[in-house]
Amino acid sequence: MTALVQLIISVILFFVLFFGIAFILNMLLKSTWIMTFFYPFVVFAIVDKISTADYILKPRYAVSQLWRGLTHLLPADIIMLSAGLIGAIAAGIVIKNLRKSGYTMF
Repeated sequence: MTALVQLIISVILFFVLFFGIAFILNMLLKSTWIMTFFYPFVVFAIVDKISTADYILKPRYAVSQLWRGLTHLLPADIIMLSAGLIGAIAAGIVIKNLRKSGYTMF
């Protein structure tokens, strides 16, 4: 029961966190879908658990660690990470609608 409650709270937190980050990036950089494009790199940083420099210094090792991390994700992890992607997409839609409505600040 507590695992289900933790999953629900985590999904909400990931959605709100990435919605907020994407909204601020979209507002500052005037690029509607920027966080949606960068989201896979955020997921890679969460999943691979290695230094980013290893992608340059030891690319074969880094890609194998990334692949291992992606294939060993649990369903709860996939649900949480999907909620973050949905949050980033929702921020893009909100910004696009705000711009269409005439809000030039966004």
